[in-house]
Amino acid sequence: MAPGFIRQAAAALFEYDTGKVLRIHSLKVGIAQRLIQLLVIAYKKGYQDFDDAEGAVIVKLKGVCLTDVPNGTLKGSRVWDVADYAKPAQENNAFFIMTNAIVTPYQMQDTCPEDPSEGSCVQDEDCEGPSPVTGSGIRTGICVNSTKQGVKTCQLYAWCPVENDNPAGGKNTPLINVHNFTVYIRNNVIFRKFNVRRRNIRDSRIKGHLSSCNYNASRPEDLCPIFSVGFILNETEPDPRQQELMLAKGAIIKITITWDCNFDYNPNACLPKYQFLRLDSKSALDYPGYNFRYAEYYRVGSVDMRTLYKAYGLRFIIVVDGRAGQFHIVPLTMNLGSGLALLGLTTVVCDFIVLYVLKKRQIFHEMKFVDVDGDDAFEPIYKNSNYGTINVMDGKS
Repeated sequence: MAPGFIRQAAAALFEYDTGKVLRIHSLKVGIAQRLIQLLVIAYKKGYQDFDDAEGAVIVKLKGVCLTDVPNGTLKGSRVWDVADYAKPAQENNAFFIMTNAIVTPYQMQDTCPEDPSEGSCVQDEDCEGPSPVTGSGIRTGICVNSTKQGVKTCQLYAWCPVENDNPAGGKNTPLINVHNFTVYIRNNVIFRKFNVRRRNIRDSRIKGHLSSCNYNASRPEDLCPIFSVGFILNETEPDPRQQELMLAKGAIIKITITWDCNFDYNPNACLPKYQFLRLDSKSALDYPGYNFRYAEYYRVGSVDMRTLYKAYGLRFIIVVDGRAGQFHIVPLTMNLGSGLALLGLTTVVCDFIVLYVLKKRQIFHEMKFVDVDGDDAFEPIYKNSNYGTINVMDGKS
């Protein structure tokens, strides 16, 4: 006689499983089945057609401040308005607010000593060869006395005097009132597929509405697109010490405007959401923050001159993201097929409830699984199982 495991393997080889429909009248199982089906359909949103938002942004800055710096390159009193601290004046989906600066005035093209921080020299031979990329001009090959007593540097042909790269007023920012500046961000979006346009401004004919409103995160339905710089800084970096460093050394902040819309309801209920994220590394030791240089040119007699600014400040990058959905029969029909696989999860869960949770699970076991022995069955092995067995030769069970 063949070993037991060989008989079992042979019996399994010559078996055939066919599906059996067992209709169970149960309120609990019926509710569970319909709930799971609804959850699957809602999760896939297979009944909706979708479209991505296309948008444009217009930014306007407001704010004036008076600075009185006792020393440094910005020494003295000065009034700063938008034309002074917003450089450049227009950018695509971005803007910049200068909060600190190193100013080198009255530069002209001439020969002058290099800044001592770029290196020193002892003799003319030390200044021969190509000029370094990080230098301020072209070396003449002569070693001369620098602006720092007792230190010699290479003479340059450059815009003279060269920049003195020291923060104005130490770590303090000259624009101390920058928190009170306001940013007006107007955003218009369109969902082409649904021919729906939305904007982040309330349609109001009341004159002066925008001049009196300020964005309130707890009331997004007010649709006020005016933000104070202080609010944005608090949302981005709550630590006051980090805010001070951001204003002194500069920072990069991302503003995300998200439109998540369901046009099955009132399109006017689609409101924008704002998120603020700092992109630069606050732990960077080399070249922290954000800065760039620009110059203002003028002419004195026949001499071309300029004032060089190394501007530190907050650079804001605006990203518009959006997606809308609306009922449409075509995607519903197309997604029915792909949804059948997930809908199969309903059967798995309901079978588990019926066979392992309900009180009458043993009865459901016997009704669902039945062994049928044909007249040519190969040594059936489930004779002692809890499931019913039918012999098709005599019809007894």
